[in-house]
Amino acid sequence: MSLAIGVVSNCKSMGFDEKDNEGADVSEKQNVGKTVNVGHESGNEQGTSPSRHMSEGSIAVTEDEEEDVERKIVLESLEPEVKILSLAIKTAGRDDIVLPIPESGNPEGLWFTLKEGSRYSLMFTFQVSNNIVSGLKYTNTVWKTGIKVDSTKEMIGTFSPQAETYTHEMPEETTPSGLFARGTYSAKTKFVDDDNKLYLEINYTFDIRKEWL
Repeated sequence: MSLAIGVVSNCKSMGFDEKDNEGADVSEKQNVGKTVNVGHESGNEQGTSPSRHMSEGSIAVTEDEEEDVERKIVLESLEPEVKILSLAIKTAGRDDIVLPIPESGNPEGLWFTLKEGSRYSLMFTFQVSNNIVSGLKYTNTVWKTGIKVDSTKEMIGTFSPQAETYTHEMPEETTPSGLFARGTYSAKTKFVDDDNKLYLEINYTFDIRKEWL
């Protein structure tokens, strides 16, 4: 108790009264308030712009990501398209017989002629667009005078869409020979995928003769 009274008496004897203390407190508070306010405003001016830029950048990134996702979903939903451009018959010692595919898919008249007993292979040129085609297959059925004489099925493969064309060469075969082998044949060729989607069906006729034309 005596220490507290002594401290108060000493303060009064040195000329400090309560009023002066209050003034000093107010002055200090005002000065402190100004300093804080200036710093706060300065901080806002310097800090607001980066914050705004970051926000706009974040929005732009988000919009780009959304567009990429939407584009990917659209691409994945597209059905693959396969366009068979041509069929080539390759025989050693002779120029390739290149047969363009008609728009209708059905060549008119005799499409080509083969020599009996000759070895040959077929090569297809085709293009894939929109999406991946899985398990593209070639099937071919041949008839003579209404009787089925041959049936072939060949797996071509799985292909991604691209601007460049693909080529696929079939295993080598030999045409039949002899008197009964010669003549006119009818055939049906199909290109389908694993989902049994049909991309092309060609109905045509060809000849097997004793000699090349």
